[in-house]
Amino acid sequence: MVDSSHKAAPVIAIDGPTASGKGTVAGLVAKQLGFYYLDSGAIYRVLGVAAQGAGLSIDIPEHHAPLVNLAANMPVSFVGEQVVLNGQDVSGAIRTEQAGVLASRMAVDPQIRAALLQRQRNFRQPPGLVADGRDMGSVVFPDAILKVFLTASAQVRAERRVKQIEGRGQRADFDAIYQDLLARDKRDTERAVAPLKPCDDAKVLDCSDIGVDQVVQTILKWALQAL
Repeated sequence: MVDSSHKAAPVIAIDGPTASGKGTVAGLVAKQLGFYYLDSGAIYRVLGVAAQGAGLSIDIPEHHAPLVNLAANMPVSFVGEQVVLNGQDVSGAIRTEQAGVLASRMAVDPQIRAALLQRQRNFRQPPGLVADGRDMGSVVFPDAILKVFLTASAQVRAERRVKQIEGRGQRADFDAIYQDLLARDKRDTERAVAPLKPCDDAKVLDCSDIGVDQVVQTILKWALQAL
């Protein structure tokens, strides 16, 4: 039996590897549909920033239980485009490369993932939700009306990440970013819990050679067919 609240709040899940553009695309699709938007990666990034602030490290076994507790209880909220942690705007802090690496490493841990699962599901509300991440369609919202796996080559993703960083007025090392993407892909696809891969019922969309507008229009067409 399908929960009536889920019928009133359909979910579109957009998964894919890091720097595939899924965040930008998901935000635009949500805006076009008038749906809420969940950037699940931001939650893991916030945890990385919160852990640093608390002096906790994923590399220290004694810190594991406090990290899981922090994941379950950290005071985070999303206000428009702002990400607020314990009353402070951390929107910029969570977008650093360091925060991304911390997020990727913490996402491998099954207990941390379990602690954040319900938090992600709580974002589901009418009229609907567009959620992007690594396991939105496979684990968090398995009843999503549309599941999209958005991908692109590592070369293209690294080039896009460089442009993104340089657009913020920062220097970017292509080779370092490329190798980091390969390392993140390896961690994400080989982790024991919720490994990154397309769901059996997902529509795979390679955006290596197509622009954001075309990707958004393609997903909107699929979404309207599913609604």
